[in-house]
Amino acid sequence: MASLELTGRVALVTGATSGIGAATAALLAQRGARVVVTGRDSARGESVVAAIRARGGRADFVAADLREAHAVRQLARQALDLGGGRVDILVNNAGIYPFAFTEKASETEVDDVYALNMEAPFHLVAELAPGMAERGGGAIVNVSTIAAACEVAGLALYGSSKAAVELMTKAWAAEYGPRGVRVNAVWPGAVRTEGTAGMGEFLDVLAAQAPVGRPGPEEIAEAIAYLASDAASFVQGVLLPVDGGRTAVC
Repeated sequence: MASLELTGRVALVTGATSGIGAATAALLAQRGARVVVTGRDSARGESVVAAIRARGGRADFVAADLREAHAVRQLARQALDLGGGRVDILVNNAGIYPFAFTEKASETEVDDVYALNMEAPFHLVAELAPGMAERGGGAIVNVSTIAAACEVAGLALYGSSKAAVELMTKAWAAEYGPRGVRVNAVWPGAVRTEGTAGMGEFLDVLAAQAPVGRPGPEEIAEAIAYLASDAASFVQGVLLPVDGGRTAVC
């Protein structure tokens, strides 16, 4: 039976200083991967790395603002250096998700959302997927949202940026899959993290619309770790809902 273990692999997790990203980095390290943690907040990043190391895992932190293309490509190079010339797992988790009605979104906000949510994953895949293909294997997991599929007023900007990521997920599966690189995405539902704290009661309203009826915590990381492992060797180009059943009723 294929294993969930990731011993000997190098993983890069973006947006890993808190929330889903931090939980994913910790779980990948627990399963044996050497993890490159990245985000903008150095203090939080070093805290995530320290916690992983305290549990016997291997991790390094690289500070990066992924709204700039040159910073994205520099991150890819740094991750390769830390990984001894390889990155086997890429988790595109970094994102911003403003809750704002369309007419109130500023030009800067629109640019930032698309730069971080859509363009950063594109550049990272362009930098790292060819190396995975040359080695004959690798896994890319993109973090999307149910807002890309379910109509939610106030989330047009965020949802559309992630809808693009979902199309890229399928296109990358077709592009790199024949060369051994698996590309999939997860669809988190309402998740209570530091980043969603500002949503207040709206988060609970979203969660209540799902059959499970509550926000999700660590389950998202478990799904990502599964898709990154050999246990998912026959899973390619999938958008996996981990949303408490929300997409079943949207």
